[in-house]
Amino acid sequence: MNLSIQDADKAELLDQLGAANLKFQHTYPGDKPDRQPVHTVYGGANLFKADTCVRMGDTALNNLRTYAPNFAELARVLQLKGHEHLPTLEKDVAELTARLDAMSPMERKQEHAWLAYSVYNKIVKKLQREAVEDFRIDFEDGFGNRPEAEEDATAVQAAGELARGMANGTVSPFIGIRIKPFTEDLKARGVRTLDIFLTALLEKTGGQLPENFVVMLPKVTIPEQMTTMVRLFELLEKANNLAPGTLKMETMVEATQIIMDEEGRNPLMRIIRASEGRCVAAHFGTYDYTASAGITARYQTMAHPVCDFAHHMTKVALGGTGIFLSDGATNVMPIGPHRGDNLSFEQLRENRDSVHNAWRQGFHHTTHSLINGLYQGWDLNPAQLPMRYAATYSFFLSSYDDALFRLKTFVERAAISTLTGDIFDDAATGQGLLNFFLKAMNCGAITEEEVLATGLTHEEIHSRSFFRILEGRRRRQAS
Repeated sequence: MNLSIQDADKAELLDQLGAANLKFQHTYPGDKPDRQPVHTVYGGANLFKADTCVRMGDTALNNLRTYAPNFAELARVLQLKGHEHLPTLEKDVAELTARLDAMSPMERKQEHAWLAYSVYNKIVKKLQREAVEDFRIDFEDGFGNRPEAEEDATAVQAAGELARGMANGTVSPFIGIRIKPFTEDLKARGVRTLDIFLTALLEKTGGQLPENFVVMLPKVTIPEQMTTMVRLFELLEKANNLAPGTLKMETMVEATQIIMDEEGRNPLMRIIRASEGRCVAAHFGTYDYTASAGITARYQTMAHPVCDFAHHMTKVALGGTGIFLSDGATNVMPIGPHRGDNLSFEQLRENRDSVHNAWRQGFHHTTHSLINGLYQGWDLNPAQLPMRYAATYSFFLSSYDDALFRLKTFVERAAISTLTGDIFDDAATGQGLLNFFLKAMNCGAITEEEVLATGLTHEEIHSRSFFRILEGRRRRQAS
C-alpha cells in the first residue's frame, strides 16, 4: 500500500494535535460523577442550630400531611400522570393504598396510581431520613446588615452550633456558609466573618471541618474577587494546620456583568479559573439577577425569560468543566395566611388553597429547572421541601424507562466494541447517561437494584465512572 505522507511528518502533526487535545480535555474534563445535592437550603445565621436540619424535616413532613394527607390528594393538586383515575373518598384511597402496598414493584408499575403512589411515599421517606441535603448558614441576605459586634457574636455562635451538629450527627451531608460579597463596601465584613467562623469552628472540633464544607461568595463580578478568596483560604489553611486545598468555594451568578462583561464577553470561565481549582459550583441568584436586569419586583420570578437566558449562557460557558450548576429559589412560600388552633372552615379552606397554589408554582419551577438540565436549586423554607422532592422524583421516575433503554443500549454497544477490539470513544456520552441514574439514586428517586437493569454491576455503579467501566471490561476481556 502506497502512502503520500511521511511517518515523521505525520508524527509531528499528530503530536501537536495531541498536546492541544490534552489541553482541551484538562479544561473540559466532563461532568463530575460526584454526588450533587438536589437543593441548597439557605437560613439566617442567627437562626441556625445544631438540629436545624432535623427540625426542618419534621416541619416539612407535617406540612405535607396537613395539606396532602394521602398520595391521591397530592396527585390531584399537582396533576401528576394518572391523577384523573384516582379515588377521592378517604375510604377508597385507603383501600387502594393497601392494595398497592401488597403488590410487588413490577406489579405496582402497571397501575394508573403507580407514579403518584411512588412519589408520595418516596417524599415521606426522604423527609424522615434526610430532608435537607445541603444547608448554607447565611450571613448575607438571610442575615442582613447588622452591627459589627452582633455579626461577630453570631459567627461564633453559629460555629458552635455547627460543631455540636457534627458531634450529634444532625447536620446535612453538604453544608457551608455564605458570607457577604467582596464589593468595596462589604469586603472587610465578609473576610472578618469568614475568619471568625472558621477559627471558632476549628477550635471547637479539633481542626475538623464537616464533610462537603463550602464557602459561598455572592455577587461575584470580577475574577479578582475569586483570587482574593483563594489567597485568604491559603492563609486560613496555614494558620489552622489544614492541608493545602482543603477549603472549597462556590460563586453566584446574580449580576448581568457576570454573563456579559464590558467587552461583550462571557467572563464566567475566567472567574472560575481565578479560583485555582477551588470553586466547585455556580449558583443562580434569581432575584438579584432579575433586579440587575431591570425587572420590577412583581415579575422577579424563576419563570421570567431573562433567567432562562442567564441559565443557558452559564451552561454554555461552563459546560463540561465539572462545575455544578444550581438554579435559584421560588419566593412564594406554601404557608397559609391564617394561624391558630380554632380556625373557621373558611379560613382552613383559604389556607389549603394558598398552600396548594404555592405547591404548584414550586413544583413547576423545579420541573422547569430539571428539564433545562439544572439538577439543583434553592429552598428558603421547610414547607418548600415536599415540592422539591415531588418534582425531582416525578422527573426521574417519569424519565426512567427511556433512560434505562438508552444506557442499556449504550452499555451493549460498548461491550461489542470491547469484544471486537474497536475503539469506543463516546465515554462522555455514556457518563452523561450514567449520571442520570447516579443523581436519581443519590436523592432516593430510584434504588440501586433499578440501576442494575442497565446491565451494569454493583461494582461498576459504585465506580461512578463510565470510562472506568469500559476500562474494567476491556481488562477482563483481555485476561
